[in-house]
Amino acid sequence: MLTTVVFDADETLLDLRPAVTGGLVAVLDEMRRRTPAAAAVTLAELESDWGAVFGELSAAPVAEIRRAALARSLARAGLDDHLDEFAALFFARRFALTRPFPDVRAALAALRARYTLGFATNGNSRAERCGLAGEFTFEVYAHENGLPKKPAPQFYAAVVAAAGVPASQIVYVGDSWVHDVVAPRMAGLRSVWLNRAGLPRPDGFVPDAEVSTMADLPGVLADLPAGLAAGAG
Repeated sequence: MLTTVVFDADETLLDLRPAVTGGLVAVLDEMRRRTPAAAAVTLAELESDWGAVFGELSAAPVAEIRRAALARSLARAGLDDHLDEFAALFFARRFALTRPFPDVRAALAALRARYTLGFATNGNSRAERCGLAGEFTFEVYAHENGLPKKPAPQFYAAVVAAAGVPASQIVYVGDSWVHDVVAPRMAGLRSVWLNRAGLPRPDGFVPDAEVSTMADLPGVLADLPAGLAAGAG
């Protein structure tokens, strides 16, 4: 019996991209205010700095990765010594702009009548700072108390422990094929792929269900057959 629904945060419940862009715009504006050397720096360059550092730091806390990306951005204009100030500016703006997708609140309300709801993420998005305070019975954050990020099995074990029910009674919902579909299933949880963009399903694995909007999730979960879907397709 399915008793618990656990959600990824960024790009699942939370519309992160506009918030990150807004944070970077605030950083760039302040860079240009402080020095003429920043006049030639572009938003596209600031956006690219995340990708430039992510590979080497992918296992690190997301806040550290963002700081490394900002350090690279500031070096473009000789503002390296001001990382703490600019990081504070970025995060303040990023959190101020982070909000749930329009389909989220109604879906959570409908699901709460039937299931225990959880929130479990690799990222910086704390529920209470992103318009989701009080929505979840439990929250799990990577790097708290040394917890490794998804797709590490320990992350999903922490989700199971927080839920207090067998893994087979939990469904994990998220947008990442590897982190939110394959890895939870390998850990014994069920999985639903939230495929907002209508991407083709990767070969070799079958989620328990796929939805394109949170509005469809309550009905899909109510109709979910007992037992796990076949692992390979």
